[in-house]
Amino acid sequence: MSLTAFIETYKAELISTAILLVILLIIRGIIVVTVKKIGRKSGTTEVRANLIGRYVTVTILLIGLLIEAFILGVEFGDITLLFSSVFAVIGIGLFAIWSILSNVTSGVIMFFSFPYKVGDKIKIHDKDFPIEAIIEDIRAFQLFLRQDNGDLVTYPNNLILQKPVTLIQKDALDESENQEL
Repeated sequence: MSLTAFIETYKAELISTAILLVILLIIRGIIVVTVKKIGRKSGTTEVRANLIGRYVTVTILLIGLLIEAFILGVEFGDITLLFSSVFAVIGIGLFAIWSILSNVTSGVIMFFSFPYKVGDKIKIHDKDFPIEAIIEDIRAFQLFLRQDNGDLVTYPNNLILQKPVTLIQKDALDESENQEL
């Protein structure tokens, strides 16, 4: 089959695919810009905003692939069979690593609603291991906390959302750097 015959045969599908691609790119751009604005407004690092942007991109890609399958004429029953099989395998795999998924989900939640930012000194009220430290970094899986004695503590994101936390001092990093000068 020649290229021109291919284009003539699948003209409607190619046009629909191009329109879908443009729409998804626009939606992705709007969401990523919005996430970065929220990140700047809340005082989070650019790295965290980029991480959330990657999550959005993957989600939009998966939605786009699903829509593209319908454009190309795949039957609903076939898609259902494929997704049920894939989700069964993924479900078994995620059950084995549920804590990692929990930390990533907590990291996304913390991006949008965590009241503390890098540089704040906090106290985590944990009966077994209470921590008083400065937040050095907030990553996808854990927070990096620097204690007064210089120890670096990594604290899982899912636990920080489950424990009571007290803000001791805002922007403690900036103040400690100023005191050293």
